[in-house]
Amino acid sequence: MPTQKQFRRRLRSRIIISFLILGSGLTALFAVATVGLRARLENQLVDDWLQSEAQNFVEFKRLNPAPDAQFQFYRQIELLVVRSNRNESVPFTWRELPEGVHEVLEADPDGKLTEYKLAVHRASDLVGFLRYDYSKEALGQRQLIIALIGTVALFSVFAGLIGLWSSRRVMQPVADLAKRIEGFSSGSKPEKLAPYFADDEVGQLASALDDYAEQLTERVTRDREFNADVSHELRTPLAVIRGAVELMQTQADISPKTQQRLQRIERAVQQCTDLTTALLMLSRGERGSGATDVRKLAEQLAEANRVNIGAKPIQVIVEGQHGVLVDAPEAIVAVALGNLIVNAFKYTREGEIRISVLGDRVEVRDTGPGIEADEAARLFDRGFRGTSSEGSKGGGIGLAIVLRLCELYDWRVRLAPREDTRGAIATLEFAAYMRRG
Repeated sequence: MPTQKQFRRRLRSRIIISFLILGSGLTALFAVATVGLRARLENQLVDDWLQSEAQNFVEFKRLNPAPDAQFQFYRQIELLVVRSNRNESVPFTWRELPEGVHEVLEADPDGKLTEYKLAVHRASDLVGFLRYDYSKEALGQRQLIIALIGTVALFSVFAGLIGLWSSRRVMQPVADLAKRIEGFSSGSKPEKLAPYFADDEVGQLASALDDYAEQLTERVTRDREFNADVSHELRTPLAVIRGAVELMQTQADISPKTQQRLQRIERAVQQCTDLTTALLMLSRGERGSGATDVRKLAEQLAEANRVNIGAKPIQVIVEGQHGVLVDAPEAIVAVALGNLIVNAFKYTREGEIRISVLGDRVEVRDTGPGIEADEAARLFDRGFRGTSSEGSKGGGIGLAIVLRLCELYDWRVRLAPREDTRGAIATLEFAAYMRRG
């Protein structure tokens, strides 16, 4: 993701580019309009003047056919008049030209190509040609275009400098706001931002951030107080229950049924303690450490859940490597792995439940009703229950807790239908945190 500094640079670049496009575009448009208007007006004036002079010249020669009769021009023009049926003295390229003004490129007496305007007037008996040297006007037009190109470049640079200056002024309050936000420490109460900024858009943003920070601080304070209360209020009665069970188990006159019930209470207390620890760590976003023996914990969880089998014909198998340790508290691994094992026991009616410790992961295979392939990923969504869970109790949050723990510890968890037989396979993988004991 782009950093705040990159974002500010990108926003500044947009402002600068906008000024460049605006300045260059307007200047270029003005230059094109100037050149086009000048060329159009000049050509129209020259063409009208030449056409009028050609017509006047032909009329003059009709009235004054004498060779020494002189026609007065306002500018230096080369002229030629011939009879309509005799054009031997007319240059070949001129003979078929229609009446009007034409632009021609011909060599001058020095052999240099020169731009001319040639006016042709055709009467019934005479044809007049007037050639006007247009090279100065063409040169002036080219010089104007060059000058305008330089002007566009100059104004583009000027627009870029204005854009750079404006972007600094525009972005400075935003940069100041970002610096003040970056200066906030997680353990201190945020300082008010709005007093440091003018009552404009940035000031409104700072005020909105102040309101949001105040609400967030209040929520964080409530969450911390809630976590502290939960940690004390839940752990204390659980410790009392555990102590009472341990005292009762020491009595000599306890019947086997009572002993079995006390063991169930003890396992339930342990599960509640582990779940409380896991939920508190999730709420705080804290990652604890430890050295949990995965195979030993898997055997304990399997034994604790055998009570859920009852009279069902199910074989429970725990296999795999010994001495494999996970760098996490035992309570965390117990909640993550325990939910997968509990689901296997809950939905399997017959067959087997096989828990395999494979070094970098633990696989729990069952022969229950299985799951649909398209539902496998959604089973980790909070509150979602698959079609195979109909008739069973539960709120659909166990696997969601497992997923959150995996995200906290960078583990991976997945569910998939079995390919070899009916049932499902759950995999908890924590390769990055595995080590041999």
